[in-house]
Amino acid sequence: MRPVLAWAAACVDGDARVAGVRALHAGEGPWLLRIESSRRLIEVVLRAPTSRIDDGMIATNVAALMLAEQHALPAPRLLGVDLDGQVGGVPVSAETVVTGSSAWSARASADRLRAAGAAIARVHQIPQAPSGHLPVRPRPIAVDDFARERRMGRMPATPLLERADALIQGIAAMPGPTVFVHGDVWPGNMMWRGSVCRALIDWKTAGVGDPGVDLGELRKQVAMANGPDAPRYVLEGWERASGFRAGEVAYWDAVAALNTPTECDPPRHTAPRDEFLRTALEQL
Repeated sequence: MRPVLAWAAACVDGDARVAGVRALHAGEGPWLLRIESSRRLIEVVLRAPTSRIDDGMIATNVAALMLAEQHALPAPRLLGVDLDGQVGGVPVSAETVVTGSSAWSARASADRLRAAGAAIARVHQIPQAPSGHLPVRPRPIAVDDFARERRMGRMPATPLLERADALIQGIAAMPGPTVFVHGDVWPGNMMWRGSVCRALIDWKTAGVGDPGVDLGELRKQVAMANGPDAPRYVLEGWERASGFRAGEVAYWDAVAALNTPTECDPPRHTAPRDEFLRTALEQL
């Protein structure tokens, strides 16, 4: 780890050193580094493979942040990249820290929900062809496929989830625009200062696809966190910012709901997830 920490410090300044390291996820990376030099004190996020993040996710996050910077999207900015593992034998990247808070209230206002929808709409304004590190994403958090796990008998199912999966499986892939998608939009990946969403963070499952990949996921997340009326305000914000109506909303809502464990984590989200899914099925 020492060579990687020295590399991260050098990304900031030639005489910089790492003065502190804090794991940001259950004792693993990404890591928040406190870097000191003769000229400044700065915090940096270091990303490297962990038990839950593979080499490809590091590369995807890099590709996504490069595209985000190219289009001036609100996101962290890369400070250094070593995808070949020349420094520490594994791919690593260093990025800026976005100040703000990802705290999300169970009583989030309609304005906050609309602002969240508008924030992801900015990402979807970028048409993008798939590439090696930004592949097509047929669902949110596409590295997971919980519906398939249930189909294969590796996870218990419920009549509701089975009925929804059979219905979605019977629908041909929805034709739609191919745009840049974040891939894992939930309140914890949105940094706020007051009423302004300052950035989307954690782009490791980004790619290209239909805007519904992100819109359905965010609508599901706020339904679980804020109740059944919340998704409406996310949709309003997205459509106002986009200037047109979202397509196939119920389909993408169902896709997002299906890509969850049978019992959600935390378990209290299971019932609102099911209610969100029932509503989507009624509208299909």
